[in-house]
Amino acid sequence: MTQPGTVWLIPCYLEEDSMNCLPAYILPTIQQCSVFFVENERTARRYLKRWWKEMVIDDYEWHAIGKVEAETLNIFRQRVSAGKTIGILSEAGCPGVADPGQLLVAAAQELSATVKPLVGPSSILLALMASGMNGQQFRFVGYLPIDALQRNKTIKELEADSAKQQCTQVFIETPYRNHQLFSTLLQQCRANTRLCIAVNLTAADESVVTKTISDWKKQSPDWHKKPAIFLLQAG
Repeated sequence: MTQPGTVWLIPCYLEEDSMNCLPAYILPTIQQCSVFFVENERTARRYLKRWWKEMVIDDYEWHAIGKVEAETLNIFRQRVSAGKTIGILSEAGCPGVADPGQLLVAAAQELSATVKPLVGPSSILLALMASGMNGQQFRFVGYLPIDALQRNKTIKELEADSAKQQCTQVFIETPYRNHQLFSTLLQQCRANTRLCIAVNLTAADESVVTKTISDWKKQSPDWHKKPAIFLLQAG
């Protein structure tokens, strides 16, 4: 009986010019894989070629993860069951963390495959490390609701929960809506609540700044269309 394959979780840069934040052992891992499940096939191929210029792209099997439809999941299970060495690659950062690759990893665990995560940059953890906020208790809540009323309600709930549990709330937004979210936070949160905004992590213009809401109201930062992580801790 064929033993289940090995699934490697291959990290990617957060910013295209920041290859230096990635460990060298990614290269021999890539060279072991015969099948890749990737969030974006075009950018994944370009990224892997940066590691290994001699890589012959057509020698490998490629599957787009997307929203991990049933067909993709079935193909993944077949390759794992056949004993293949598989690489999972997200678009930025660590596969399986705020990433559709999580569903593939769950399937690999169900099949008793060997799952091996590699060290790489996580914008969530990097932002938390640099924020000065509670790293012992924190919650990543992903995207906040788009609807204005629901968003306001959610922000109030997150702030109240942070005050009660003394935890850090971590969330993200589509880059072109950064300013809208920032303005809403200033309107909805208490003056002494601390807000950290981490922008373009690992890039040359990286910025991680923590201030109270009252202090943020004195500034007009420009983060339009830049990837950002927001962290909130009630006073």
